[in-house]
Amino acid sequence: MEPDLFTAAAEERQEKDPAASPLAVRMRPRTLDEVVGQQHLLGPGSPLRRLVGEGNGGPAGPSSVILWGPPGTGKTTLAYVVSKATNKRFVELSAITAGVKEVRAVIDGARRATGAFGKETVLFLDEIHRFSKAQQDSLLPAVENRWVTLIAATTENPYFSVISPLLSRSLLLTLEPLTDDDIRSLLRRALSDERGLKEAVALPEDTEEHLLRIAGGDARRALTALEAAAGAALDQGESEIGLRTLEQTVDRAAVKYDRDGDQHYDVASALIKSIRGSDVDAALHYLARMIEAGEDPRFIARRLMISASEDIGLADPNALPIAVAAAQAVAMIGFPEAALTLSHATIALALAPKSNAATTAIGAALEDVRKGLAGPVPPHLRDGHYKGAAKLGHAQGYVYPHDLPEGIAEQQYAPDALKDREYYTPSRHGAEARYADAVEWTRKRLGRKRS
Repeated sequence: MEPDLFTAAAEERQEKDPAASPLAVRMRPRTLDEVVGQQHLLGPGSPLRRLVGEGNGGPAGPSSVILWGPPGTGKTTLAYVVSKATNKRFVELSAITAGVKEVRAVIDGARRATGAFGKETVLFLDEIHRFSKAQQDSLLPAVENRWVTLIAATTENPYFSVISPLLSRSLLLTLEPLTDDDIRSLLRRALSDERGLKEAVALPEDTEEHLLRIAGGDARRALTALEAAAGAALDQGESEIGLRTLEQTVDRAAVKYDRDGDQHYDVASALIKSIRGSDVDAALHYLARMIEAGEDPRFIARRLMISASEDIGLADPNALPIAVAAAQAVAMIGFPEAALTLSHATIALALAPKSNAATTAIGAALEDVRKGLAGPVPPHLRDGHYKGAAKLGHAQGYVYPHDLPEGIAEQQYAPDALKDREYYTPSRHGAEARYADAVEWTRKRLGRKRS
């Protein structure tokens, strides 16, 4: 709701005593130019810039917007910047505590402000996905008639959590997860800024890296952890935040893992070898180390796709589809939920029957080609669709397998130099046993001699 005497007094106290507010609150940007990340939403003429009064839209007024993104990406921050920068009346509601009664009170106040003073109202509604359909319906007349300009924030997919009429009357702005560089910039600003820690403590590189891993792209989490660790360091009379201090403060140990060095490859190698060895528990341990260290989930997913073909193959034909589906899901959802998908795939691959027959088969075939064992394509297999092909003997004598009862014609397919070569040696593990029977049966009907 609108500020009252008590709210104003609280804000005045916070200005006089910064420590009365959390660091994440004190470090909120005051202008859109101070916002870190989300640059795709902050260009000249963007809806957010127009909400704070930048530019001149002429007869075109500012649009209501729905901000959708993960926690800690700046939805509330953007609304806060609008509240400070705009010359409009700004009202804030939370869908956790507000209902239809409160919404109607805001709308009535907005209509009075417009009629009496010509003052436009911006309504910030946090957690709009918590509103029922009826509660969201109560916003429609005000948004449609622009009695209020709505800024709604949600972490849920608006296409499922916001009613269609409200979506059609608003612009949907999608916030992207903050990068490590974005979070690093915020941390360094908080360490030096007068509103922040005023250079009271330093943040060594190893501690900063661990703090970035803890944050997981959430700016609020990063600043909260920084404030707690800084307080602990100052209480101990230390001039910098040591890694041990941060670990004790947030109860989360730093994983020894260099994403650009040996640990990156060693742990990835151990994950794949544990899957190959069918040790599901060890595989999950190495997966957890990679996740906790902030490894790119797409890298992990790529390794699992390779493992599915390299070490499982046709022993479990579902292994590769599971790994590919996991990679697609990871690309769509990211951490932290991607950890569940990677666990799903890792367990499935570790417990699947194993076969490297597909790996050795292509390896042997490549080796022969590289040795020069190729030779011309048999004439009856060559392309016979162009004019003159028949005169060259191309496609002559080719037997169409679908014309035969068993669907297999006894004819030569490989070049002469390789006509009896066998590359695929299937195992009898899992589903590959049926492929072993199939390959033995078909080779006999092709009239192949064992090499």
